[in-house]
Amino acid sequence: MIEVRFHGRGGQGVVIASEVLADAAFREGKRVQAFPSFGVERRGAPVLAFTRIDDRPIRLRCQIYRPDHVVILDPTLLEVMDVTAGLKEGGTILLNSADPPESFGLHDRFRVGTVDANHIAFKYRLGPRNAPIVNTSILGAFARLTGIVGLEALCAAVREAVPIRPDENVAAVREAYESLHVAEG
Repeated sequence: MIEVRFHGRGGQGVVIASEVLADAAFREGKRVQAFPSFGVERRGAPVLAFTRIDDRPIRLRCQIYRPDHVVILDPTLLEVMDVTAGLKEGGTILLNSADPPESFGLHDRFRVGTVDANHIAFKYRLGPRNAPIVNTSILGAFARLTGIVGLEALCAAVREAVPIRPDENVAAVREAYESLHVAEG
């Protein structure tokens, strides 16, 4: 079973990201589960969402405590919480950042990738300028970093799940897929 934990802030599309990833995997014949975990439900508050993917039925009905992959939509969360908590040894971290993946000091323990999802979201006018919606961009980079889902399945899932600006969201997925930076080492 593959388990993914998403970290972000309210309004960034964290929950939708987990659901779209599950939809893409389902389109490829996998069994899936996606669900959120909310604290204070307000824009800007930290939000967690989870996705499980497997070839067999998924019977677990609990939060993911030992993820294989962690996706961070807002890098400021690194300052306020341990986003690597429970991440399996050799696990993957994807950060929304213009900085190189080596700059976070995590690449000695984990496979780390970065993509400037904010820039991509701005470019395609996804959300307001002061609060870009980066979920589709981050998923494009995640697909490339992990190979868990194919690009075409992901684009189809995005097109169906995101009714506003679907062409721009698909373009953001594709650009982020090509813009991924992975730490050497």
